[in-house]
Amino acid sequence: MKWAIHQLAKYRDNGMTLDEFVSLENVKKRNQDVRNISPVHVEGHCTFGAAQMTCHFQLSGTLTLPCARTWEDVEYPFEIQSVEIFSWSENASAFDYDNMHIVEGDVIDADPVLEELVLLEIPMQVFKEGADQFKHEGGSGWTYTTDDDLNDLQEDDQPKLDPRLAELAKYFDQTDE
Repeated sequence: MKWAIHQLAKYRDNGMTLDEFVSLENVKKRNQDVRNISPVHVEGHCTFGAAQMTCHFQLSGTLTLPCARTWEDVEYPFEIQSVEIFSWSENASAFDYDNMHIVEGDVIDADPVLEELVLLEIPMQVFKEGADQFKHEGGSGWTYTTDDDLNDLQEDDQPKLDPRLAELAKYFDQTDE
């Protein structure tokens, strides 16, 4: 989504309404875990000041991410609401607000901002439905063991007493009389 600043003057009185689908394929390049991203539905309204544009964005779409257990595709829907400010004033400073973006040149490019909003919504882990029942037998040179299986194995492998030290163990069992 790009707008020339001089063309936005016609929206100064009533603002500009947004309702379109945007392709944000760069999200896949910026985060390697994202396997696919659907076209993002961008709705909102932008208002204009002397040298800035304030946009109320509502983004919705679906990300395809890997399951943390099975590595299979998981569809992760997202809904994002944000207010972003684009300023082309010479006195503007990006340090004033977290959501302020300084416009360089005569064109406002909202795509990098929308990509950043989507990237911030990506969870650390997602799990496919039924992934907690996943049981993998292993592969060449490795096996899969759950914590419960490991505890059972450790209980079965209690250390056996060395027969040469059996008499010493009896000595410690004696009580002082």
